[in-house]
Amino acid sequence: MDLGRREVLRLAAGMAAMHVVPGGAAATSYPARTVRIVVGFAPGAGPDIIARLTADWLTQRFGQPFIVEDRPGAAGNIATADVIRAAPDGHTLLHITVANAIHPRVSNGSWFPTDIAPIAAVARASFFLVANPSIAVRTVPELIAYAKANPGKIAMGSSSVGTAPYLAGTLFKVMTGADLLQVPYNGTPQAITELLAGRLQVVFADPSAVEHIKAGKLRALAVTAATRQHILPDVPSIGEFVPGYEASTWHGLGAPSKVASEIANSLNKEINAGLADTSIRSRLAKMGCTVMGGSAADFGQLIADEIAKWNRVMAAANIR
Repeated sequence: MDLGRREVLRLAAGMAAMHVVPGGAAATSYPARTVRIVVGFAPGAGPDIIARLTADWLTQRFGQPFIVEDRPGAAGNIATADVIRAAPDGHTLLHITVANAIHPRVSNGSWFPTDIAPIAAVARASFFLVANPSIAVRTVPELIAYAKANPGKIAMGSSSVGTAPYLAGTLFKVMTGADLLQVPYNGTPQAITELLAGRLQVVFADPSAVEHIKAGKLRALAVTAATRQHILPDVPSIGEFVPGYEASTWHGLGAPSKVASEIANSLNKEINAGLADTSIRSRLAKMGCTVMGGSAADFGQLIADEIAKWNRVMAAANIR
């Protein structure tokens, strides 16, 4: 997992300067059939929702079906390996998340940054620290105090070990000293189901939890972003109580590294057009997402920066 600073900078420079090598179908005939967008997380989770929004837009723009295929497991690496092995003709794409930066080594010598070409960043989102309304904590300081006074009595759920929500919870434990029982699930939807049933007390959740918060079924204690979020403006950030705390996720699209530059450029153009559309921006805002967009090189630089960041977090938490 360890990437030296020199290696990370080399990857950043390579991706920022990358012109995707020719191969596969020509852009004039693309797409020739249904396009798969492979997602490494469970149906109903944040990545799945955003991938489906992206797929709907691209279907309208290209006139061919873009469908989402969920392949959860191994912190997103099952889906990543699937796309790495696919033909580089643009008909198999990867929904990229921060999980790919956390676990860049895939399998059989494959690496996420080098074997997947970044196409475009789509959106950034905060996680939400949410609680079952039955527990007697309403603020982050109250949660920390209760967890310290009652070690191991608060069950904290998240998606699987090593995913971004899991590490958001781990970082919270490390920085606060709160003794929380961390319980990983295959995906956020399962953790939310357990929280709603009262079998968990708190969860570090992705934007799929927002509808439950607004319905009053869950209590939002804080957001994990550095600042408050427009979707829940009255909910504080964890950083207001734990200085320096910040964790967020992001979403984008990639393809096998040898995809034709014409196809990659066409996809980038249409994704950025979608992100400029008011209806798409509104739907992302309702999920608590901030629109990103930009060039493939911009996305490549973000990926390299995030690999370096999460490498440090994993080392500090002694997680391999």
